[in-house]
Amino acid sequence: MAPPAYFTRAGDRFVPAPHARSWWAPKMLHGRLLGGLLARTLEAEHGAPGLRFGRLTVDLFRNAPLEPVEVTSLRIRDGHRIRVTEATLTSEIGLVARATAVQLRASEQPPGRVPATPDWDAPDPHTLPPAKPGSIPQRWRFNEGDLRRMWMREPGALVDGEELSPFVRAALAADMASPLAHGSDEDLEFINADYTLYLSRPPVGEHIGLQSGGHTSADGVAVGHCTVYDRLGPVGYSVTAAVANPGARPPRRAKAAEQAAG
Repeated sequence: MAPPAYFTRAGDRFVPAPHARSWWAPKMLHGRLLGGLLARTLEAEHGAPGLRFGRLTVDLFRNAPLEPVEVTSLRIRDGHRIRVTEATLTSEIGLVARATAVQLRASEQPPGRVPATPDWDAPDPHTLPPAKPGSIPQRWRFNEGDLRRMWMREPGALVDGEELSPFVRAALAADMASPLAHGSDEDLEFINADYTLYLSRPPVGEHIGLQSGGHTSADGVAVGHCTVYDRLGPVGYSVTAAVANPGARPPRRAKAAEQAAG
């Protein structure tokens, strides 16, 4: 049975369910859900046949309380081969997040050979064991030394009564590049201020794969990236910038640390 949707509609507002909360604070909305709502609005209001979302940049510049939010959008540029759009998300405290998107017109693939990102050898998602009960989203991690990989699946809806599109599903997963790329052996001590998703094509199926590709940090500022996969192979990349946040552990990790210390 699918879990309840993260949001329900109330006029122009999206009302969050309790499980839409952030890992960092129980009264804060999860950043990936803000990105999902922004992507949903951009696709619903500006998507068109033949145009693919090649880039989505989500700026998460203010903590959003676990309260209703509104999303508005505008079209910045509309050409034959490119469309640029923007969406903003506001809550009771004002503007909390923004997204810009670039859509590119699909056409015939050039014949030249370009060195490409290889397929990966992660287990087929349909052979995975059952996810941990109550895990939302569902995640399966496969760490091999410094190589971090995961499959992710959203079992429920973002907005009640709406089916997740491939683009929105990818937008929700792309935020996970931050904990995958920035997490240390001890904890997650960086919180991302943004993420940018690049896609060459929409993902196929409900499972989105991520593989860490690099991390660099200095003086509390980090940049990391992951390759994004579906069951057919690589589809794009997710890049994120983050700031050190060592004093505010995600609740589940903090609880585990308390139990270990006790």
